[in-house]
Amino acid sequence: MDSEISQIVSQLSLEEKIALTIGEGNWNTKDVKEMDIPAVRMQDGPHGLRLQDGNGNDMNGGGEPTICFPAACLSASSFDRDLLKEMGKELGLECQAKGVHLLLGPGINIKRNPLCGRNFEYYSEDPFVAGELGAAFVQGVQEQGTGACVKHFFANNQEYRRMNSSSNLDERTARELYLPAFERVIQKSQPWAVMAAYNKVNGTYCTENKDMIVDLLRNEWGFRGTVISDWGAVHNRVKAVAAGCDLTMPGEETDDKVMKAYQKGEITEQELDRAAENVLKLAFKGKGFHKDNVEFNYESGHKLAGKIAEESIILLKNEEQVLPLKQEDGIAYIGKFAISPRYQGGGSSHISSKYEENALEASRKLMPETDISFAMGYEDDTVNKEFIAQAVEVAKKVQKVVIFAGLSDEMESEGFDRKSMDLPESHNELIYRVSEIQPNTIVVLHNGAPVELPWLKQVKGLIETYLAGEAVGTAVSKILFGKVNPSGRLPESFPEKLEDNPSYLSFGGENGEVDYNERMFVGYRYYCSVGRKVSFPFGYGLSYTNFEHSNLRVDTDKITENSTVSVFIDVRNTGMEDGKDVVQLYIEPPLGEYKRPVRELKGFEKISLHAGESKTVHFELEYRDFACYSPESKGWYARPGKYVIAIGTSAEDMIDTICIEAEGEEILLTSHFDESTMIKEFVQHPIGKKYFLEHFEAMTRGMSAAGLIPADMLESVLAKGPEMGMEDLLNQSVSILLDFSGCSAKERKELFSFMNRRGSDVKLLL
Repeated sequence: MDSEISQIVSQLSLEEKIALTIGEGNWNTKDVKEMDIPAVRMQDGPHGLRLQDGNGNDMNGGGEPTICFPAACLSASSFDRDLLKEMGKELGLECQAKGVHLLLGPGINIKRNPLCGRNFEYYSEDPFVAGELGAAFVQGVQEQGTGACVKHFFANNQEYRRMNSSSNLDERTARELYLPAFERVIQKSQPWAVMAAYNKVNGTYCTENKDMIVDLLRNEWGFRGTVISDWGAVHNRVKAVAAGCDLTMPGEETDDKVMKAYQKGEITEQELDRAAENVLKLAFKGKGFHKDNVEFNYESGHKLAGKIAEESIILLKNEEQVLPLKQEDGIAYIGKFAISPRYQGGGSSHISSKYEENALEASRKLMPETDISFAMGYEDDTVNKEFIAQAVEVAKKVQKVVIFAGLSDEMESEGFDRKSMDLPESHNELIYRVSEIQPNTIVVLHNGAPVELPWLKQVKGLIETYLAGEAVGTAVSKILFGKVNPSGRLPESFPEKLEDNPSYLSFGGENGEVDYNERMFVGYRYYCSVGRKVSFPFGYGLSYTNFEHSNLRVDTDKITENSTVSVFIDVRNTGMEDGKDVVQLYIEPPLGEYKRPVRELKGFEKISLHAGESKTVHFELEYRDFACYSPESKGWYARPGKYVIAIGTSAEDMIDTICIEAEGEEILLTSHFDESTMIKEFVQHPIGKKYFLEHFEAMTRGMSAAGLIPADMLESVLAKGPEMGMEDLLNQSVSILLDFSGCSAKERKELFSFMNRRGSDVKLLL
């Protein structure tokens, strides 16, 4: 196909090539009817098809309904690859039915800070989770012959000044935290497209970043699709095309500027050919995989949306087994969200859905014999004393109360960041007042990102639904009444307060400069490393049954650069109810020169177990799972030593561990050697180590003669040798070693010249 596309491009005029590299209107590419080149139609979004016409007008009304699935913040809580793939397949099929060739999703950016207004669109604070679930979603979409566009590449972690701010981060942080999800999705799923983000990275716009698009995305990772700009993200179309951004969206009149740039030699025809070819790949894929006369079953889609919500909703607190609710309980539902839930976020992902459910109606339908009373509690974000008084009176008359609370669209959306982690005052006040007089209070949250929970100790039950899609009413009702056993786990940490977040002082930046000073210590990587208490840790979630984990074992006790290790753990459902467990595998590295989080997630599996049933879970780990990125060697490096493989119920709670040895050579961290280099760094180089060992005695005697080592200790130091009792010396500059070993100026120059060489030269010198 590539050769055929190249042949077509060779027949196009320069004007036609330029025209292909920019959109036609808001949602299409240009067609070339004379050459049978079709247009590509693309639409948002990651959790539901947002139909718009070429002018950006909403088409969801008037007989054009679409399914609103749970947002990524909730679907990620399923920790279920198969479920995300199923969701992708349903969305891909819906796209086929609506004539859409490319779905603009998923969003796989890392949740750096809970205030980011778009966090609800993203999966996790952890790149492994984001990458695994994103890859599954893409596979599902593309199995239907619809393309997926992964976004927003990369370090797009805030809404404030998102169009021109610069995300400033070092190479290790980028490679270990913000890039791996994209790498995983590309290498596992080969999405049809990748969307370049609005922001700059280290001062260069993502759409103009050749190192990022060509060197990394295409050459290193092997991406074969089309690079598309976010809408309005291109500031200089000539620079964008030259940097590898194939398609500028949306359409605008800038073809003349590109032509003039070509005439001036600022852009080559080869660069235009490459961009045109990649756009044509997308166009011919869309045409070739399009299915005519596809009918989409909305009942089936709605049912799947409910299944995903049921599998993802998280039970966070269940004191004294206040849940599940029983038919004979006197129950009250309180809060506007019980009758008018917030089930999706605002912005480009917001859609109109055919179905809307609420918990009150769904629960009454599910449990017709159960008396469920209702009180409004609040209407907006302002405290209404009359509503609260009514709620308190209703709460006094029942055995259990379920309060529905959360964040409004006005508090959380694309386009702006939240100002705090607070719930609305009206919601907090309602929970305080009701829980004071009703000991059996349960809170159900509707929110797209973590919130502070000042009343947590006063309530017995807490359920997190996030933004659960159009079927939220039935899904949460089934959880509340035990028709479904909750199995969701948090894909992000819930800090006790905003100030605990590691990016608290730098989030938002100053004058458009956003410094990622916390580096890779984001979310649980930070909280676990410093021992900071959180409300609920990453990976946490309760069930109505219990699980026992035992017999952790590995097939080898060593890992090398070219080997793998198989890990096994037995899991048994010890409770009386069928349920699902999410088995989480973490790796804890040894201490070393590189600062690393105390543990990182490297595997997860969701398994279903009948009461009393046991299963064995298998993980396969590679060398890179133990490694961190080394900027010095431009590769992945696992420091030789003992690593801990840990099985946890969350990032905080490790329930079984086993050790494994990483084998290999110590990496050379220091990139340049001179007389100011510390001896401890000097001896990491094989030449430096050889020199140190050979001249240790001469140096020691010279130091003794100068009075730096007491005469009566000289023989003792020599007897201990260079490996013992020299920690204070190792922290000195290497000049002291050279001075007291009699190294001449000429010898020093030659020594450092040899040491600053790289590769095979060093081995020859040894």
